[in-house]
Amino acid sequence: MPGKFVRSEQPESPPVPEIGTLLVDVSRDQVGEFRGEWCGWWCLRPVCGGTEWAVSPGDTQLAGPEERLRAETARANARSRGELL
Repeated sequence: MPGKFVRSEQPESPPVPEIGTLLVDVSRDQVGEFRGEWCGWWCLRPVCGGTEWAVSPGDTQLAGPEERLRAETARANARSRGELL
């Protein structure tokens, strides 16, 4: 008797967000700005600038009001110090 094909139940990827959306990388506990998708991974960039990193879409969630406020304040402070253009 031939073997049965067993379909693995994998959770669906969340929909791809718009560029610039603030997301929380729960594996790193860090907020990043969505920059794009590459080979099934999402690329996030630190809010105050820096090196982008790749994260699995399943390890992200939308930034809540508190995380967004904290990230936007950090960006404004970095800009006032001349660290961002």
